Amino acid sequence: MSEDLQTDLVVIGGGFTGCSAALEAATSGANVVLLEAQTIGHGGSGRNVGLVNAGLWLPPEVIKKQIGDGPGTRLINALSVAPDEVYRLIEAHNIDCEATRNGTLHLAHAPKGVEDLQERFRQGNASGAPLQLLDREETIRRTGSQAFFGALFDPRAGAIQPLGYCRGLARAALSAGARVFERSAVTKISHSDEGWHVQSNGRRIRARHLLLATNGYIGALSGAPKPAFVPFHYCQFATAPLSDAQRARILPGGEGCWDTALVMSSLRIDRAGRVIVGGVGNLNAPGAAIHRNWAARKLAQIYPELAGVPFEHEWEGTIAMTSDHLPKVVEIGPDALSVFGYSGRGIGPGTVFGKRAARALLFGEVDALPLDIVPAYAESLRAPRAAYYEFGATLTHAVSPNPLRTSSAKRA
Repeated sequence: MSEDLQTDLVVIGGGFTGCSAALEAATSGANVVLLEAQTIGHGGSGRNVGLVNAGLWLPPEVIKKQIGDGPGTRLINALSVAPDEVYRLIEAHNIDCEATRNGTLHLAHAPKGVEDLQERFRQGNASGAPLQLLDREETIRRTGSQAFFGALFDPRAGAIQPLGYCRGLARAALSAGARVFERSAVTKISHSDEGWHVQSNGRRIRARHLLLATNGYIGALSGAPKPAFVPFHYCQFATAPLSDAQRARILPGGEGCWDTALVMSSLRIDRAGRVIVGGVGNLNAPGAAIHRNWAARKLAQIYPELAGVPFEHEWEGTIAMTSDHLPKVVEIGPDALSVFGYSGRGIGPGTVFGKRAARALLFGEVDALPLDIVPAYAESLRAPRAAYYEFGATLTHAVSPNPLRTSSAKRA
C-alpha cells in the first residue's frame, strides 16, 4: 500500500479467512481493502496439509457438550457443507489448485485406532454425515499400504493444493473489485467517531468495518486484542514424483489422509505424483533433524518400496490451537471482529467463517455466523503449552521404530 485509502471493510490477513471475506465483500458490492504483511497465503493457509474436511477435528458429541446442543448443531451443520463452498468457489472462479474431491481417509494407525474410528462413525452418522467405515482389506486397497488397520471415509471431503487455492481466492477478489496489497504489514489500528484507522507502510486506511484474520501469524500489531491461541507447529515433506507404476499402487484414488495417532501424521499425493508426509513438529526448532529423520522412517513404514527415497521439498507452518479446539469469533471493537483458532482445520472453516464474517459486518447477518460472537477470549500458559507440544512430538519422533532395522531383525 502506498497511499491513504477509505473503504467499507478493511481485512487484515491474506489467508483463507481474509481472502474469502474480501471476495464475499467485493462480489456483494462493498468497497474492501485486504492487507497482507508478506504474500498471499504466506502463513498457515499456504502451508496447510491440503485436506478439505467437512467439520472440525472434534467429533459432534464433544462439540455439543462444550457449547450446547443448539450452538453445536449450528456449527456442525455450517461446516458439514464447507467442502461444497470450497469446491463451488474453485469452479466458479476457475482456480487452479489441483482440486480433487474423492473424499478423505482417517486411518487407524494401530488396532486401538479402529475403536476411535468406530465411535466417530457412530457420532458422525447420527449427525447426518454420510461416513463409511472401511475394513483393513479395503483400507489396504485404497492406500496401497499394509500399515493401517481400517479407515473412516468421508465422501464429502477432498484435497487441494492449499497455496493455489488461497491465491485463487485473492485473484477472484481482485477481479470482483477488491484492493489487495501484499508487503503491507499493519502496525497499528485505532477507532474514532469516523470509524477504524489502520496504519500500514506509513499510510492510513479509514474503514467502517474491520476484520482481523491473521490466525496464527499475527505479527507486531497494536491497538486491538491479539488472537489468543497456542502455536502448534506442523511440518511436511515431499518426495520426487513417483513412477507411473508406483502411482497406480499408492493412493490410486487420490484421497487425502491423516491417522489416529496421538501425535498425528498425514499423507497425500499431489498432481505431479509426489508423496507428501506430514507430522507435528517445528523445522525451525532444535528438534528439526529428528523430525526429518522421522519422516523418512514414516515413509518407509507406510511404503517399504519407497525406503531411502529422498525428500525434495520440506516446509512447516503454525496452527492456531485453542484449548477447546473450537474457532473463535471475537468482537474487538465497534463493527470489528477477529476470527481465528481453527486448530488444524483451516480450509473449509476458514472459507465459511470468512464469508459469513464479511456479511455479518457489512449487512448485519450475525445469526449466519457458525458461532456466536464473544466479547473476549484468552488462553493461559501459551508458551509452556507450545513447548510441551513440541517436546512431545520431538520425543515421539525420536523413539519411533525404524522399519528397516525391524525388518532386518525379523529376518535374522
